[in-house]
Amino acid sequence: QVQLVESGGGLVQPGGALRLSCAASTSIFSFYSMGWHRQAPGKQRELVARIFSGGTTNYLDSVKGRFTISRDNAKNTVYLQMNSLKPEDTAVYYCNALETLRTYWGQGTQVTVSS
Repeated sequence: QVQLVESGGGLVQPGGALRLSCAASTSIFSFYSMGWHRQAPGKQRELVARIFSGGTTNYLDSVKGRFTISRDNAKNTVYLQMNSLKPEDTAVYYCNALETLRTYWGQGTQVTVSS
């Protein structure tokens, strides 16, 4: 059973930065893509950023230029560097990984942007 464990969330002031980590229990080479989603209270879960096995990345329009997704294959870990954080970035952030026939999710990590 593949496990994804997120870390790095917390409370940060507007304009601040956080780096989220997602550690996989298996080699991330096996995944077609890995990504970060978020869900704010009362809202649907949305895709924030994803990175494909070949290195291509996609971002939600509202985070372009502020967030960067990256991967460290040797550590089986995907990162989300979040800069210039805004209150509207407040949400639970989830890591996910896609195989051809399966999708895996982490347990989520809370990010709160508030003064």
